[in-house]
Amino acid sequence: MYSIDRYLNVKQAYMPSFSSDGRWLAFISDLTGVPQAWRAPLGAPGSSVPMPEQLTFAEDRVLWLRCSPAPGDQRILFARDRGGDENAHLYQVDPAAGIETCLTAGHDGVMHIPGQWSADGRTLLFAANRDHPAHFGLYRQPLDGAAAGLLWQSDEPGFLDGAMTHPTAERMLFTRAGRSAAHDLLELDLTTGRARRLSPADRAARYQYATYSPDGCYVYVVTDLDSDRTNLMRLDLANGLWDTVIGPLYDLEYFTLSADGRYIAFSLNQDGYSRLELLDLARGIARPGPTLPDGVLGVYDERLAFSPDTSALAFSYTTPRSSSNVYVWDWAAMGQGVRALTHMTHGGIPTEAFVDAELVGYPTFDNRPIPAWLYRPRAGQEPTPVVVIVHGGPEWQARPWFDFLAQYLVNRGYAVLAPNVRGSTGYGNAYSHLDDVEKRLDSVADLAHAAHWLRTQPEFDGGRIAVLGGSYGGYMVLAALAFHPELWAAGVDIVGIANFVTFLENTSEYRRQHRESEYGRLVEERALLERVSPINYVERMTAPLLVIHGANDPRVPLSEAEQLVARLAALGRPAELLVFDDEGHGVKLLKNKRVAYPAIAHFLDRVLEQSAERES
Repeated sequence: MYSIDRYLNVKQAYMPSFSSDGRWLAFISDLTGVPQAWRAPLGAPGSSVPMPEQLTFAEDRVLWLRCSPAPGDQRILFARDRGGDENAHLYQVDPAAGIETCLTAGHDGVMHIPGQWSADGRTLLFAANRDHPAHFGLYRQPLDGAAAGLLWQSDEPGFLDGAMTHPTAERMLFTRAGRSAAHDLLELDLTTGRARRLSPADRAARYQYATYSPDGCYVYVVTDLDSDRTNLMRLDLANGLWDTVIGPLYDLEYFTLSADGRYIAFSLNQDGYSRLELLDLARGIARPGPTLPDGVLGVYDERLAFSPDTSALAFSYTTPRSSSNVYVWDWAAMGQGVRALTHMTHGGIPTEAFVDAELVGYPTFDNRPIPAWLYRPRAGQEPTPVVVIVHGGPEWQARPWFDFLAQYLVNRGYAVLAPNVRGSTGYGNAYSHLDDVEKRLDSVADLAHAAHWLRTQPEFDGGRIAVLGGSYGGYMVLAALAFHPELWAAGVDIVGIANFVTFLENTSEYRRQHRESEYGRLVEERALLERVSPINYVERMTAPLLVIHGANDPRVPLSEAEQLVARLAALGRPAELLVFDDEGHGVKLLKNKRVAYPAIAHFLDRVLEQSAERES
């Protein structure tokens, strides 16, 4: 059995960005234990994997980076928050000089969302909530040390994202996400300072990764406008007409348009697996992507990066048995082949020790099939205890990527099931809305039926089933223990919601309306929020519980964990609380992971062993 420290030393690389001369790729990696900016020389096809160079060295994580598009400019922009608070500052670093400069100093407690870096390398667009905690404005930041200038201030709540200028430099494109399933696609006239809505006002839809065509006549965007799936659509700015460029049977995940406007690289989410393709717009021909094992593209980002000459594409990719690495598809020269730019360590564990994720399904209360990923231990004594891992979101999806915790638990003799209960993305809009507001407990019932199904399988021990989840998955853990206590032997809640009322009252202001659209409105639907909150049913919660939280969490405040554990303690129920003072929404720092994950393993071993003894 390999130690947890070995699994925690599995490293990742992601979010690649080409230098303007095409000689380097910058990316983010947690090689040091904290995500930092790195770069590596590209080399020629067939060359060995290069040794990367570390560019940033702070104790806090790097969240985003981009290389300068200006010829001869080697600077890299990046974003970094403090203590996991998600209020990112923006920085530039010159690798040649080794000098790092903060561009947003003096604006602590503000979220900065980076946008487009100008082609001449002189300015950066970004969004920030400097004037109001819930309302974002658009800014242009000179990179010569001058102060940023406000271009437009939104008078409605919602994140502003993807800011980019029109080729004529007279207009600006961006999106506003005021609600989780209803975004605005907007264009700002930089002459008048007025913004107009490009998206239909009467049809709610999501809009992501919007970009102008090089001639400025069109906007390309990933959207579910008038569709149950996300498609790549094109808006004609002259007449306002929409047409579908790529309308697959599966959700379109990510796309990028080449600088010359001829090629579109895109990926599809096919039953959880990523499929990468290339579309030649000039010829109207789609080209299959590179030959890759079954896995997932861009787990931590949406970055598909064309090289400056459009001959190659960089992306990150992971499988259940291999961590996220950066790859280059030299599609013009190598056909379907790819080469790895990074080779992240697996903590000295041979890949043969890892197991694949098997796609399974189980029936729920309304006979709907619920997709799930099953990790089976290679050997062991049956029946096997099971840990059900519930993803967050709720608009997210468990997928066949490398999950170090699932692999570690399997190594310890557990089976792991990762279900995609109703409300998950990847299966169409109708499915993702099946848990909205008054339907919240239907997804909890789906989770209960995972336990029911496991109990029908002779290879699993139905008396030793634990449930574990983070963020919204943490809520699902608490709801499972509260509403279906007879099914679960233990629970692990990581930064979960215990009380929807206090959560909405105390979450960061810029998130409140966004979350109310999913969970229910605090004023109008308070009774509903109370009805689905586990805090109001603590007397039903009998299974031992481990709660883990970050003191700086801007999404789910620490008070959610504290009030729950206090109520359980007052009832004499077994509940443990582990708090990290330098963490936010989750456990990100290696030193804290070395505390949290052994605690999880020891908790599950102890509690499930006690459960087995009681059964015998």
